[in-house]
Amino acid sequence: MLAVTLLSLALLGNACACSTSTSYEASIVCRITKSALLVLNQETAKVLQTAFQRASYPDIKGERSMMLLGRVTYGLHNIQISHLAIASSQVELVEARSVDIFIQNASATFKGTLNYGYKGAWGLNIEQSIDFEIESAIDLQINTQLTCDSGSVRTNAPDCSISFHKLLLHLQDEREPGWIKQLFTNIISFTLKLILKAQVCKEINVISNIMADFVQTRAANILSDGDIGVDISLTRSPVITATYLESHHKGHFIYKNISEVRPLPSFSPTLLGNTRMLYFWFSEQVLDSLAKVAFQDGRLQLNLSEAELRAVLETWHFNPKREIVPELFSGSLTSPGRVTVHCPRRPTISCQNKGVVVSSPVVMEFIFPHKDGQDSVAHTFEEDIVATVQASYSKKKLSLSLVDFQIKPKTSSNMAESSKSIQSFLQLVVSTVGVPEVMSRLEVALTTLINSKGLDLFDIINPEIITHDGFLLLQMDFGFPEHLLVDFLQSLS
Repeated sequence: MLAVTLLSLALLGNACACSTSTSYEASIVCRITKSALLVLNQETAKVLQTAFQRASYPDIKGERSMMLLGRVTYGLHNIQISHLAIASSQVELVEARSVDIFIQNASATFKGTLNYGYKGAWGLNIEQSIDFEIESAIDLQINTQLTCDSGSVRTNAPDCSISFHKLLLHLQDEREPGWIKQLFTNIISFTLKLILKAQVCKEINVISNIMADFVQTRAANILSDGDIGVDISLTRSPVITATYLESHHKGHFIYKNISEVRPLPSFSPTLLGNTRMLYFWFSEQVLDSLAKVAFQDGRLQLNLSEAELRAVLETWHFNPKREIVPELFSGSLTSPGRVTVHCPRRPTISCQNKGVVVSSPVVMEFIFPHKDGQDSVAHTFEEDIVATVQASYSKKKLSLSLVDFQIKPKTSSNMAESSKSIQSFLQLVVSTVGVPEVMSRLEVALTTLINSKGLDLFDIINPEIITHDGFLLLQMDFGFPEHLLVDFLQSLS
């Protein structure tokens, strides 16, 4: 039944102890509401069918003394399910306790081999082996608890009950006498009910935890790239209310297998609603840590050849005086020069109501090679940039828009030999070309990255990215993630 709680587990991780505190301390929070569970519940049948098929049904053996027939021995072997159909399914959230699944009028067909024998009072000795088929009509109730074990979500279904409305035994071609069919139906029905309940409920619990591990591994992969990862282990057991499930995570970044150490911020449940299907809450510390590890990993730099710089200027309809660009590359006598843009120190990120605020020092250098193979810096221009950005996601693409922009030029080296027109030109290039060009490249790079993790395979409906003072909020509706369920079911085979 883990199809029902699939997305609620999408961020659940491992590798840390769970707190017993009743406070809410986390850097990342995931909330899935009742409306989402109803969508996920539509595919419960596929997971249940897998549970029935994977269950190992032991042979049923026994013997009884019957009047006239003497001692009758019997055995049911190779019991397997051949069909399962669910008429209806419901899901309920029981506050502070469990996720309850109710399956009504599930029809299941079991097949196997029946061996029986008896020795009559007049020396009649019969041994027979025939195929059988059992038709059953079942109601199934599963009450699933979600707990935290060493930072990882665990599921437990202590209350799993199966009620049989029908249990009919059909022997091969119905050629056997009716009294034999009636005899074995009466003998085995009670035992079979106990075995089916024990094995199916056990397998449902096993599959639930396999799925939890599967989704946690998938989530960890989505939130990692190269040497950068995120510790998404739980800080406490998931919270269950009448209207939503909620999980709380450390959200610490891991760089080259070393995790950052910092206090966890406080989270208030009132910050999230229950009108959308899925919510993700990110403390601004998560975004600031992302800027830190991206800087450490050398990702915040841009290299352009002289020809590429000219192409960028043309792309943004920037028409500088003809003599300016040649003057910038005037030191390049042997081969074309190049431009590098990088951050000398790590940027900082904060969240405000108006957007995500990125503060970063930026250095632009014009470099040209010498005949001896060494490079020289012809011009250097450094400034502090503060940009406020808003993000949106639509048609499988991340878009960034600039809300506010401030630039604070600093004293530049080598500028004494350059004309004031170069300094003015570089400042103008950064503000009118550099910032929109970087944002455009970030859009492409981030969209490519998240789609490489499979985000474009999800049916995300009307997503909203909202910033508030101190945190970022994602809220959305979704269609059932069929590809994720298919991948999981294939992993079981």
